[in-house]
Amino acid sequence: MKVEAECSACLISRGCAEVYMSTTNPALRFRCMAEIVKLINREFKPTANSADLGTKRDKIIRQLTGNRDPYYRTKKQSNEKAKQLLPYAKNFVDEGYNQQDRFKKACLCAIVGNIMEFDIPGHNFTLKDLRKTIASAAKDLVIDDIDKAYELAEKTRKVLYLADNAGEIVFDTLLVEQLKNMGLHVTYVVKEAPVINDATMEDVEFSGMDKLADQVLTTGADAVGLQMKHISPEFLKVYKSAKLVFAKGMGYAETLTEYELKKPHFLMFRTKCTPVANYFCVPRHKNIAKLMP
Repeated sequence: MKVEAECSACLISRGCAEVYMSTTNPALRFRCMAEIVKLINREFKPTANSADLGTKRDKIIRQLTGNRDPYYRTKKQSNEKAKQLLPYAKNFVDEGYNQQDRFKKACLCAIVGNIMEFDIPGHNFTLKDLRKTIASAAKDLVIDDIDKAYELAEKTRKVLYLADNAGEIVFDTLLVEQLKNMGLHVTYVVKEAPVINDATMEDVEFSGMDKLADQVLTTGADAVGLQMKHISPEFLKVYKSAKLVFAKGMGYAETLTEYELKKPHFLMFRTKCTPVANYFCVPRHKNIAKLMP
């Protein structure tokens, strides 16, 4: 997925927010923003990928400020709020009238968790929004390949699950639980180190995902989405051997669409920005459950 013109504003706006969370030093803040502007001036082209630029931007901030996890406090708050709402979401899933319906409801909860994203211009999310969004999840589902994904999962018996943000990882436990109830082997994957507010092993432990999934791995990278040039050889081997991939979040949507996919990938995310919504030909602020290719 290539950048659109407004991606430049998002890269700068989010970069500024991260810089201000990373350091209180005015001179250092200025230097960080100057380097980010240089990056955009040098590499912001119609052929660029926003996830790649976002990864490079965050690397600049980490290197200059020494703050490896600007979103640490926000991620912790997201996890705690999601855990408070987990019983409500679990009740929503358990009300499903059969296994396939419970799977669909769990997918909706996992997608709703993807609204837990901060500092995207025009995406004014607050933690108070979650309960209301769960209730309207089905209504906001504008691409619905959930039944197709269910049928594939039944046939493959194994799933590689690529996680996105902290907070939403708590809601992912509901879907992983349903996959386990279907008799599937689930490998759950987070980032090796912090990037934006993506989940890491620390969030796996908080959510209890390590007790649900059969295996928990990292991509071996601190990059947005799935960028082959960054991931570890160990993870690449697991990824290549997978028969079905569940991929959460816009970062994976932005990067996986850059590759010629050789296996089914089930993308689950919220269209939190216009360029991503445009790519999938849907409105902004909608839920997507898309099977690719």
